[in-house]
Amino acid sequence: MHLPLPLPTDAERVRSILAAAHSMTVVTDGQRTEIRHLDGTDPLGRLHLHPAEPGGRAEHRPAIRMEFTDIAPTPVRDRVRTRVTLVGRLLTPFDEEGADSTCVEFERAVLETADGARSYVGLDELDAAHPDPLASYEAGMLTHLLDDHAELVTLLLRLVRPRPAGEAGAGSAVLRALPLAMDRYGIILRLEERRGHRDVRIPFPSPLDDVEQSGAQIQALFSAARRSSHRNTLPA
Repeated sequence: MHLPLPLPTDAERVRSILAAAHSMTVVTDGQRTEIRHLDGTDPLGRLHLHPAEPGGRAEHRPAIRMEFTDIAPTPVRDRVRTRVTLVGRLLTPFDEEGADSTCVEFERAVLETADGARSYVGLDELDAAHPDPLASYEAGMLTHLLDDHAELVTLLLRLVRPRPAGEAGAGSAVLRALPLAMDRYGIILRLEERRGHRDVRIPFPSPLDDVEQSGAQIQALFSAARRSSHRNTLPA
């Protein structure tokens, strides 16, 4: 019996995307404004989200929509991983420069995945969730893995269940395997095939509590992959 893999909640995914965001699009008063100087600082640090007030006064306040696009840092097919939209009403004017915090009567967060699935996160869930400990480091870790240790990415295919048909490369169903994402629960590889692609999650031996634990957990995956490769080459 296989237990389901531990996965981040929708609220944790939203918080993680916000924590790592470098830009966002703000739509209010019919105007779209691109904010490109977040510098990886969580925008919730300058956005105060308040619960909706009863009594029907919200419709008299300007609507605001804040859009975030989560893009894979590696050159995979279809690099947009997730989109997050925060929807609400302005309680104070929006400050594009971020000199003053903005108060928003929060309605919902919308999480849209690459396959078009949508889920909705409320304020209580968002307040209770924390960003993934790897969120702000993930891009650098994935690009380092691909640029400096590409052979180890291929090695990780040994841990994919069920096994991909053949090795990544010429003559294989899998043409290329690239790291797509990483969180406290494991690494996600994108397996690019002749017709489309699929994503597979390789779980860490145990979930991480902080980024300092990532090196040991990643090395544990490589060690497990090498043992698997060795077993498959032993004579019958």
